[in-house]
Amino acid sequence: MSSSTSGADRVVIFDTTLRDGEQSPGATMTFEEKLEVAELLETMGVDIIEAGFPIASVGDFESVQEIARRADKAVIAGLARAIPADIARAGEAVRLAKRGRIHTFVSTSPIHLAHQMRRSQDEVIEIIAATVAQARNLVDDVEWSAMDATRTPLDYLARCVEQAIKAGATTINLPDTVGYSTPEEYGAMFRYMLEHVPGSEKVTFSTHCHDDLGLAVANSLAGVAGGARQIECTINGLGERAGNAALEEVVMAIRTRADVHPYKTGVDPTYLTRASKLVSAVSNFPVQYNKAIVGRNAFAHESGIHQDGMLKNAQTFEIMTPESVGVKSTSLVMGKHSGRHAFREKLRELGYELGDNALQDAFTQFKALADRKKNVYDEDIEALVDQEIATADDRIRVKSLAVIAGTEGPQSSTLVLDIEGEEKKVQSTGNGPVDAIFNSINELVPHSAVLELYQVHAVTEGTDAQAEVSVRLTENGKTVTGRAADPDTLVASAKAYVAALNKLVIKRKSTGAQAVA
Repeated sequence: MSSSTSGADRVVIFDTTLRDGEQSPGATMTFEEKLEVAELLETMGVDIIEAGFPIASVGDFESVQEIARRADKAVIAGLARAIPADIARAGEAVRLAKRGRIHTFVSTSPIHLAHQMRRSQDEVIEIIAATVAQARNLVDDVEWSAMDATRTPLDYLARCVEQAIKAGATTINLPDTVGYSTPEEYGAMFRYMLEHVPGSEKVTFSTHCHDDLGLAVANSLAGVAGGARQIECTINGLGERAGNAALEEVVMAIRTRADVHPYKTGVDPTYLTRASKLVSAVSNFPVQYNKAIVGRNAFAHESGIHQDGMLKNAQTFEIMTPESVGVKSTSLVMGKHSGRHAFREKLRELGYELGDNALQDAFTQFKALADRKKNVYDEDIEALVDQEIATADDRIRVKSLAVIAGTEGPQSSTLVLDIEGEEKKVQSTGNGPVDAIFNSINELVPHSAVLELYQVHAVTEGTDAQAEVSVRLTENGKTVTGRAADPDTLVASAKAYVAALNKLVIKRKSTGAQAVA
């Protein structure tokens, strides 16, 4: 689809949660989790799914290949540097897709050419010609990206774009790689290319904006106004550094403000909340409470003035309905007397479909929670199920924990872990109960990781609210994050630390496989 066809109001949504999003420190997803995310992205109507970076590791190649094999409607893209081996590997990964794409990129800005590429402008032009042509010989759909396009002189960027089109690129992506641009500049860049590059009317121009200055969504929409017809984005804005343009914000901005953004996407917005929760669970990245569209407080009103207005007419303070993004208005409907059938229906309302075994495990956990907690809210159930999903394949699990704390030290913990089917027990002391718990875990599972973050917040209101704990560990330059919820803060702390260690095990395996490859 070109940028100036009769369907010019159609904006293609390119999701890169599984590639750029997974590059966030600590956001590693397992093979099964990637398949689950990809399936939901296709169900919700995402046009293109960038499934990974096939040359990066054996695991990345296999996940891209399997997602490509399973996809029915979505285009499946594999990323490749401007290196022949990368492009060949990406081509092999998407070979089984009904609609496969190779996405190749090269730096174009002066600072990148001088310090990263160490190539001249003419040498980069030659690289573009050769690598795009190689990709086009493997697939019909080739996307070319100018890394750091927004810090590249327009005349040279135009030369690069022209060469990519001549070599066979069908999509031209001009990313704001470092989140440097402003909406006015970004939109003008696309207009310049469409006006000055021969053949530009035959290709689709694409945006890819990072959020370093908080302008990713605004820049993406400005790019579309300038002639782009593809937006690259991620669920929850997941991505390197400050993240990417958030898919849910892009989709709802276009849908809600059609008067100033007269475009359409193929995404069903009622899946947005479900997708947000899934990605948050598998990536172990919590969604900020006041996050637009999908945050817990996105449709919450505490101010008396706001509440009064909402009771009279919801449109006084809400520009979209909760239902339009998949949020249910009811919250307190489950308790200890609720049965398995009601629990299954509640999960469906919240966007979860669990198999029989997973459902039984989650139901058992729910009943245990309902016995300990007076009021069970939707957020409690979501935290419980997300934890069950995230830990389904964990090699290390918390079996029991007893802690002695108080003013008379030292504090101590007695911990039992299930490590690959074998129960191990230890008692340790520490400078406080949490320190004692973590010392116990370290004794049973020795490692060299450094604790970078320990964070606690309440899932819902009330003194009996579940505590949700986030733990971030770093080992040998690799960062992982674990999350867990429990009415007992200390139990949640132990589970979160163990969840992070399980992620670390996956990272080690991935690194080992990559080294072997």
